[in-house]
Amino acid sequence: CKRLTMKEIHTIAPLYDKNSAVLILGSFPSIKSREGNFFYHHPQNRFWKVIAAVTGQETPVTIEEKSRLLHENHIALWDVIKSCDIEKSSDSSIKNVEVNDLSVILSAADIKAIFTNGVKSDQLYKKYCQKITGIKAHPLPSTSPANAGWSLERLIEKWCAVNDFIF
Repeated sequence: CKRLTMKEIHTIAPLYDKNSAVLILGSFPSIKSREGNFFYHHPQNRFWKVIAAVTGQETPVTIEEKSRLLHENHIALWDVIKSCDIEKSSDSSIKNVEVNDLSVILSAADIKAIFTNGVKSDQLYKKYCQKITGIKAHPLPSTSPANAGWSLERLIEKWCAVNDFIF
């Protein structure tokens, strides 16, 4: 059978403010995130547990709590891709990429570091964005449930690198 890829457009606004010091970039929102219109909306994605542990906070549940956690810790959040052809939520199926304009965030906040959530976002950032931003990204292991080889504890340990730039 031929796989069905569909052109998808990123509709989730970047989350940042003038006090953001760190920018975390994913690749493209999952189906669940697109449905919920917010980042890392799939209940199995460990992003919110990891960020809460790294910042010493309770794991947020609501979109308002998640937004507040990021703002209070000077973390901006967005994705590399603005639109692409993708099969369901599969990063490996991504084709025909158009990237987001990261200058929206970089011109509004004094970003000290950019982190990429997973291999695909890191590859895409390096290929399309790094030459424009002039900022080298720090790759981090994906918080996706598809990255089952990484336990929550190992993810938290690696993601603690974010603390070097937010405190």
